[in-house]
Amino acid sequence: MRISYLLAAAVMAVGLAGPVAAQTTLKFGYALAPNSHYGVAAKSFDENLAKLAPGKFKIEQFPSSALGGEREMIESLQLGNLEMVVTSSGPVGNFVPEVAIMDIPFLFRDAAHARAVLDGAPGQELLAKFPAKGLVALAWGEQGFRHLTNSKHPVDTPADLKGLKIRTMENQVHMIAFRTLGASPTPMAWPEVIQGLQQGTIDGQENPMSVIVSAKLPEVQKFLTLTRHVYSPALIIMSKRTYDKLSDADKTAVQAAAKAGAKDMRAWIDQVESKAVSDVQAMGMKVVEKVDTAKFQTALEPAFAEYAKRFGKDKIDQIRNFK
Repeated sequence: MRISYLLAAAVMAVGLAGPVAAQTTLKFGYALAPNSHYGVAAKSFDENLAKLAPGKFKIEQFPSSALGGEREMIESLQLGNLEMVVTSSGPVGNFVPEVAIMDIPFLFRDAAHARAVLDGAPGQELLAKFPAKGLVALAWGEQGFRHLTNSKHPVDTPADLKGLKIRTMENQVHMIAFRTLGASPTPMAWPEVIQGLQQGTIDGQENPMSVIVSAKLPEVQKFLTLTRHVYSPALIIMSKRTYDKLSDADKTAVQAAAKAGAKDMRAWIDQVESKAVSDVQAMGMKVVEKVDTAKFQTALEPAFAEYAKRFGKDKIDQIRNFK
């Protein structure tokens, strides 16, 4: 009786206080599994937003490409059919072309250099270009440096890439690089990749260790080469249609939650990177741990000339020399 009385009193109190404000539901899509760095970012965003704007938002996660590939999800953001996505930078260049400068091979010295660029003026200037495309880029996350896997043979030098069918994202900067190295770049949406590797439609792919581990690529790929050929940022993006409907206070909360999610994503990447090689070796992968980076850079000189024409040598040098 006592419990029933208390419940009734609570219900009456709520009724007297007036109607409860409706929650705003944010559908949050991403291409990888919940136990990936994308899942870490989405979970962190959810938890931090709940603290910063209590009771105002409900986050519904759609992992593992449930809402389509990354390009499709970004298109859905523009249309207002999806509220949020965490995505690699690869397909983003199709919507905000200037972002593709970050995908130039061997642009960054290390993760600290890349993070400084993204958090500094060059990265923030790029984020400011998103609203004109119907998107609001809330924060730069991270995937890590990209490496090469394949099912044919070890890759030690650029010559070993000749003729290999390598899955790339729908990203011209990546495709130019692999074509220059003698491979056959094959753009393919992520949901099709595992099947493509199993069926031999493609021989290999390139991704950071975070993806190689979380997607269990050692089950379908025998060889890994730690090329570190491209640093791969990630982005937490919101539909501008959704963002514009938020109050100023809620916009501030969403931005802060996204930055917290990006920070936790980077921390997760650091943890994975520290043990990923031993993990994939334990799964039977043969790993080429060191390559002569200078040989790859020399082989890519024609591609670098194309990038300079497209993005401007001054802008590329600004990033290379950023401190």
